[in-house]
Amino acid sequence: MSEVTARVVLAEDGVLLREGLIGVLGRFGFTVVDAVGDAEQLITAVAAHEPDLVVTDIKMPPDFRDEGLRAAVRLRRERPRLPVVVLSQYVQEEYASDLIGTGDGVGYLLKDRVADIEDFVAALRAVLAGGTVVDPEVVRRLLHRPRDPLAGLSPREREVLGLIAEGRSNSSIAGALFVSETAVGKHVGNILAKLGLPPTDDTNRRVLAVLTYLGARG
Repeated sequence: MSEVTARVVLAEDGVLLREGLIGVLGRFGFTVVDAVGDAEQLITAVAAHEPDLVVTDIKMPPDFRDEGLRAAVRLRRERPRLPVVVLSQYVQEEYASDLIGTGDGVGYLLKDRVADIEDFVAALRAVLAGGTVVDPEVVRRLLHRPRDPLAGLSPREREVLGLIAEGRSNSSIAGALFVSETAVGKHVGNILAKLGLPPTDDTNRRVLAVLTYLGARG
């Protein structure tokens, strides 16, 4: 994709910053085909313009939390080859991992560390060319993020474990999920194995599994 003809959809709720970014992108040969102020408008603009690159802030209306990042992940899932760069003042670990996991052609840049305009533009061009550009602080945070002990469980196994945490017996769980008690027993066995809780004579593995579940939930 030529640096001159790259068409960009920009999402930033701050009017001054949005106008500033439009000016910077224009100076370096990008064409901003639409500039919007929230995540819903971003989704609509991408569908309307089919841009070559998306640049979006993370915090946007209505809640100013992670709307832009969630929209970026959604766009990448719907359009895996669409280059997307997100700008943030902080590391949102869960969705950052999801975005980076969508493949090549993504960027996650921290605003406070984008001190040089030419470096910023170079990062955009790298992502546009199919590269991945991630701020070193984002990498550090993701590498040191505690592993989710429930990550290996299937949705059904998580559901069963949640019911175990409520104190239900296998027969009660079977009734709640409309499955056989034998099926529940298999799920329980899989859960205990995946959580690394081998059979012992002096330990209630269901209690340990519940403690793991509650600890993972926060």
